[in-house]
Amino acid sequence: MQDLDALVKDALAAFARISDADELEQTKARYLGKTGLLTEQLKGLGKLPAAEKPVMGARINAAKTLIEQSLTERREAIQNSRLEAQLEEESLDVTLPGRGSGFGGLHPVSRTLERVEQIFHSLGFEVADGPEIETDFYNFTALNQPENHPARSMHDTFYLEGGKHLLRTHTSPIQVRYMESHQPPIRIIAPGRVYRVDSDATHSPMFHQVEGLWIDERISFANLKGIVTEFFKLFFERADLQVRFRPSFFPFTEPSAEIDMSFGEGWLEIGGCGMVHPQVLKNVNIDSEKFQGFAFGMGLDRLTMLRYGVNDLRLFFENDLRFLRQFS
Repeated sequence: MQDLDALVKDALAAFARISDADELEQTKARYLGKTGLLTEQLKGLGKLPAAEKPVMGARINAAKTLIEQSLTERREAIQNSRLEAQLEEESLDVTLPGRGSGFGGLHPVSRTLERVEQIFHSLGFEVADGPEIETDFYNFTALNQPENHPARSMHDTFYLEGGKHLLRTHTSPIQVRYMESHQPPIRIIAPGRVYRVDSDATHSPMFHQVEGLWIDERISFANLKGIVTEFFKLFFERADLQVRFRPSFFPFTEPSAEIDMSFGEGWLEIGGCGMVHPQVLKNVNIDSEKFQGFAFGMGLDRLTMLRYGVNDLRLFFENDLRFLRQFS
């Protein structure tokens, strides 16, 4: 029989050299397998004299215990080493600053809308809203534009199938709906998207408008001029800004005027306005003998272009982040 001390020493040395789990299990079989060296020692007990069997059996069991203990320790060492390597490879350095996420920002037209609403709120106006899909009555007829009225040709309109509904061509229907459900005094602005069949550097099939309405007793054109002039000076933050009103025609106001403004170098048309036509008040059951008022309208996109120095309206709607990030 092989010397047990030498066998144990050889097994422990073999285990210590191994760093691979599969190789360790193969080496285990060399000593503890069915045909392993230690198993052969156990099988040889039958050939020994009866008096030597207990002593030799105890030595063999002690040797087996040492080998199994060494095997277990080596298994744990290999497993811990593998875990440490994995942790090091997949480690997260918590001392590094976070990468974070990109920050979004308001669209420049949305910025203009917020600014317009804030300014008019400071002047005592409320914000009203209404549907973008309208009927012919609210978009045209109630605004003193009956069928075949020449003014309708000024609006290149998107009609829906059937012809009874359309995409609103201005936000004036919001004013009509508001006057139907409220009695004077009325002081509102009506911002929102509008639609017309038009597209070039300064026009878009979808664009934004803001219209204003003030109905009360003893409202005059002087009130209109004061409100509009004050708004433009606050919006552009220019005390030297000049505003003028040129006679014009709109079917829903009488008298009517175009609004021009200047920073000292020529005039630029910026909107339209006028005193609300008595027929419009009658259409919404407001006493036109007792109440009068004014209305005005302007393009939010045009205001945005002027404020930020943008010369092509289409840039606002092309979703080019290189352009939009300038306003974040």
